[in-house]
Amino acid sequence: MKKQIRLFVNGEEHDLQLEANRLLLQALRDDIGLTGTKEGCSIGVCGACSVIIDGRVVSSCLTLAVACQGKQIETIEGLAKDGKLHPLQQAFIEYGGFQCGICTPGQIMAAKALLDENPKPTEDEVKEWMSGNLCRCTGYYKILESVMAVVNNKISPDFQFRKPVGVWPGFPLKACGNDGLEKSRKSLLRSELPRIEPKTLD
Repeated sequence: MKKQIRLFVNGEEHDLQLEANRLLLQALRDDIGLTGTKEGCSIGVCGACSVIIDGRVVSSCLTLAVACQGKQIETIEGLAKDGKLHPLQQAFIEYGGFQCGICTPGQIMAAKALLDENPKPTEDEVKEWMSGNLCRCTGYYKILESVMAVVNNKISPDFQFRKPVGVWPGFPLKACGNDGLEKSRKSLLRSELPRIEPKTLD
């Protein structure tokens, strides 16, 4: 049996009719269309589905949508304002904090929750906080470096957000930005290995 609920996501209201057991992850991706939040392990271990609810980072794959009524939900899509990336999004591009991009939205949302609570954490505090977000690609050093760049105000004030170019039009906007797309595309095209050109990644 479906229930009428209202979710507040990134400052906007969404009136939905959902089953009582509908997960927040499903509601965000399939019912609202915000596909930046990723499904990884489906058991609350990997952190790919991390969103912020009333200031706390949570696993949307374990959270019922009906339990989120009246709460403020933040996803990766809500971070950029007026065409300007959030400092964490910019840092992940400048410092190479992502590769495939699947875990990146969750990494950034977890980092934002930390910096909202503690704007000047130590490296050890960042490591401990981010330990719930797994990455198969980066080795974590670049993720740590990206977060600490924001902590230490070492991101470029002249950074320019560019429109998508080349392949993968959906990837950069949902992960962390467009410069990373072009770097990834050029690396792919330089490779001597057989390759494909994916068109979207949601």
